[in-house]
Amino acid sequence: MLMKDSKNTDFGYSSLTVRNKLFSFRIPMRILAVSLILVILGTFAATVAITLGDFPISLGQVVQAIVGVGEEFHLLIVREWRLPVASAAVVFGALLGLGGAIFQSLTRNPLGSPDIIGFDAGSYTAVVLLILVFGNMQYWSIAGVSILGGIITAFVVYLLSWRKGVQGFRLIVVGIGVSAMLTSLNSYIITRADVDDAMVVGIWAAGSITRVTWASLIPSVAIAVIIFILAVLLARSLQHMEMGDDTALTHGFRVGPARLALIVVGVSTTALVTAAAGPIGFVALAAPQLARRLTSSPGVSLWPSAAMGAALLSIAHLLSLVIAAFYRPIPVGLITVSIGGCYMIWLLVREARRHYGRIG
Repeated sequence: MLMKDSKNTDFGYSSLTVRNKLFSFRIPMRILAVSLILVILGTFAATVAITLGDFPISLGQVVQAIVGVGEEFHLLIVREWRLPVASAAVVFGALLGLGGAIFQSLTRNPLGSPDIIGFDAGSYTAVVLLILVFGNMQYWSIAGVSILGGIITAFVVYLLSWRKGVQGFRLIVVGIGVSAMLTSLNSYIITRADVDDAMVVGIWAAGSITRVTWASLIPSVAIAVIIFILAVLLARSLQHMEMGDDTALTHGFRVGPARLALIVVGVSTTALVTAAAGPIGFVALAAPQLARRLTSSPGVSLWPSAAMGAALLSIAHLLSLVIAAFYRPIPVGLITVSIGGCYMIWLLVREARRHYGRIG
């Protein structure tokens, strides 16, 4: 049963309350509205991106081709070549935003992102070893070792951070150190590899969704659906953990198993994207905080973060195509890193001012 709650929520806004014999949850209206707007924005940007390329197509022709009508040449370009790439921008962006939200909630720190903590570096290292050492470039092999490498790195960081519990700041600092070590290892392996193989890894490492096809996107979407379902099931656990370990323990909540499950789900989001498109940085870092400001919520919310991630990556993909029309093709990963680097500088300056302001 779906009903509107006339009372205000903790966020100060009306909400939708969903009640069923099996479950009951409340969705603040502002979070719902912002999420829908961001999804629409991301979908629109992805659709506009389909019009750009070596063979420009009007927006009307794109819509016709998507629904299955129009010239056969347009159907080929849109449905077989460009639609999977545009869809990947939305799906992968949502995964990155979701992963960033999970880790920023776990660490209770805006810097708690998989690409900052080092989990992406673990996925990257696993793929580099698979391609350069074992010569395997099959999608399922890359996807498998990418997720495995990210999870192994997460557990290493988790264990090194353990001191009668895991604190968010310690997890971030240890993760940055592990990431630096893995980056050095990756550089060494690449310099020792054959030039052609090193070029393949280098192009993949730039983070590009333009090589995504239906053959790689469909299994990625299937895995993404499983990840989102697990995130829904673990959302309540995340809310408990945001209150702090001590508070959660006093309520009889088992913090350890829940944290490990959330880490696995969070790592899987970025590892899946890394396997299909290469490492795409800073979307997971920026999306949760930008969504938090739009929703005016006291904490990071999963679904606005996922919607913001979809919008950010779709817009970055569109921007890369616009730049390619006047200059040369640029991988979307370089676009997100350039913009995300500026965002990270601003975030670090803001956190430093807040910290020294409290001291003063």
